[in-house]
Amino acid sequence: MTEPVDYRATLNLPDTPFPMRGDLPKREPGWVKDWNEEGLYARLRVARKGAPLFVLHDGPPYANGKLHIGHALNKVLKDMIVKSRQLAGFDAQYIPGWDCHGLPIENAIEKLHGRNLSRDDMQAKSRAFATEQIDQQREDFKRLGVLGDWERPYRTMDFANEAGEIRAFKRVIERGFVYRGLKPVYWCFDCGSSLAEFEIEYADKKSDTLDVAFETDDASKLAAAFGLSALPAGKSAFAVIWTTTSWTIPANQALNAHAELVYALVETPMGCLVLAESLVEKCLARFGLEGSILATAPGTQLGGLNFRHPLYDVDTGYKRYLRSSWPTT
Repeated sequence: MTEPVDYRATLNLPDTPFPMRGDLPKREPGWVKDWNEEGLYARLRVARKGAPLFVLHDGPPYANGKLHIGHALNKVLKDMIVKSRQLAGFDAQYIPGWDCHGLPIENAIEKLHGRNLSRDDMQAKSRAFATEQIDQQREDFKRLGVLGDWERPYRTMDFANEAGEIRAFKRVIERGFVYRGLKPVYWCFDCGSSLAEFEIEYADKKSDTLDVAFETDDASKLAAAFGLSALPAGKSAFAVIWTTTSWTIPANQALNAHAELVYALVETPMGCLVLAESLVEKCLARFGLEGSILATAPGTQLGGLNFRHPLYDVDTGYKRYLRSSWPTT
């Protein structure tokens, strides 16, 4: 009987210090710990001293809560750019920062401490809250493996930064770039604060619409605008508009026709209606009427015609005429 052969000794396998398993949840914290203790970011700066400079201008996150996938995606992608520039021979610096002002932090303070805080109390609590959030977010960013000058970040609430902003604003004013004018400002009635445009969230909304008929004050002029000698006997004529803001009708002062559109004069059992030619079929279906087109005319032909306000016969205050016109641009 032959002796069993141990084939393990015959295999020519590489000798490597790498483990067979990744065990990343266990090993990654160790890597981050080693990087921090050995000052890897500072050593990289020394290694690239005098090399061409690459600085990533990073939009700072709000200091108002734990990290989420948006933070992770943002910071990891930027960290990849910085590290790739470092490997390409640049002195690739990354100075992290935090935005410590604005409504998100104020909302967080109101949730924790209630509303109607004094200005000084709100500012003090916001500063303390932002400081706490920065410390928490910093550790989480480090855990993501992001390299940066974490011990010397910039914070918008630092007094030196605020003083620098005021000095920069002074220079902008001195150069005449700041002026007083009219601009709509979004206002939150719930927060009692103005809102920046990027803080506005829009939702789809289906509004009720209202079709309104404005009776012509001179049927012969309207007929002439459409190249007719007269309107059908016994027929009144109306320009029809639609609106989603029915409450503005009492203040209505004019009607506009588009110079580049073609309008149709449509005979219906309710009278002759002035409608956009391309919308005649849809409008008649919406009104529940049948009708036929008597004539068409470009919007430029309809300027200067007078129409009565829809509430003309309701009150003497509405006994006024609305003149049709078209935009010049």
